[in-house]
Amino acid sequence: MITTLLVVVIVLAIAFDYINGFHDAANSIATIVSTKVLSPFQAVLWAAAFNMAAYFVFTDHKVANTIAKTVFEEFITLEVILSGLLAAIAWNLFTWWFGVPSSSSHTLIGGFAGAGMAKALTMGTSAFAAVNFAPILKVVAFIVLAPVIGMIISVLISIIIMHISKNARPSTAEKWFKRLQLISSAALSFTHGGNDAQKVMGIIYVAMISAKVLSPGDVMPEWIPISCYAAIGLGTMSGGWKIVKTMGSKITKVNAFEGVAAESAGAVTLGITEHFGIPVSTTHTITGSIVGVGLLKRVSAVRWGVTVSLLWAWVLTIPVSATLAGLTYAFVHYVIL
Repeated sequence: MITTLLVVVIVLAIAFDYINGFHDAANSIATIVSTKVLSPFQAVLWAAAFNMAAYFVFTDHKVANTIAKTVFEEFITLEVILSGLLAAIAWNLFTWWFGVPSSSSHTLIGGFAGAGMAKALTMGTSAFAAVNFAPILKVVAFIVLAPVIGMIISVLISIIIMHISKNARPSTAEKWFKRLQLISSAALSFTHGGNDAQKVMGIIYVAMISAKVLSPGDVMPEWIPISCYAAIGLGTMSGGWKIVKTMGSKITKVNAFEGVAAESAGAVTLGITEHFGIPVSTTHTITGSIVGVGLLKRVSAVRWGVTVSLLWAWVLTIPVSATLAGLTYAFVHYVIL
């Protein structure tokens, strides 16, 4: 039965995807804007188009399935999902406002898990009984692994490109790198859409099961992925310029060659993790890739003070989101409903 609360949850979920789009727009356009290959307006249109194009390729929804299983079914209610979404949206907007490229993925996972834990406490059981630790631990592991993999791949790609173009004239090479950046940024936007849009699909799917509109095992209605990809694409078109500045210049100064290497490394990493159904952070991945190209120049080329502050945001995202979600659930459960 479709209830008002279910409609509110679905609207909030799609709103989260929209916010995810403009929050994470910087991931795929920061380097292409900082190298002046495209203007900011052209870059967001370019990225949005490839965000939405992912709908036609990423049809297995493996990441969505992982997200849906982070909380055990008996602890999932519409109130739990509502609280998790509200907490995730609040943390995303907070970090966006201060220009901190935190992970929308981990915000959502933390919010969902935190609300589920609060629900378990109201049922008189252990908070941890609600959490399915198998997918959660996989996600936590990739907080470290995703940026490291992105960094290693970006270094390898940089070395390969440097070897291939070692005899090229600098002016000619620069022109080619700027053209290649169009391809690498498109690939990053494409895999970003395929990875991140699925996270909200999983939330909407379990919300509909909780409301008994769908049964476990039912095929996901086609309007869910269409809505999620459209929302993340429209969000990307809205920009996210505070985070663009951090990603494009504050970590390390990036030229067109380095932009190609970083974006390609990010796209490869996201493609691999999506294949295995691991909901990794696009933000963490591309940050690691940018650090990789900076390290190849020299260790001092990376602004480690900025990087350390980003690491703190990454570490805090899941526990802060979980705490916010738990408090939100208590308010919703005891005060509103």
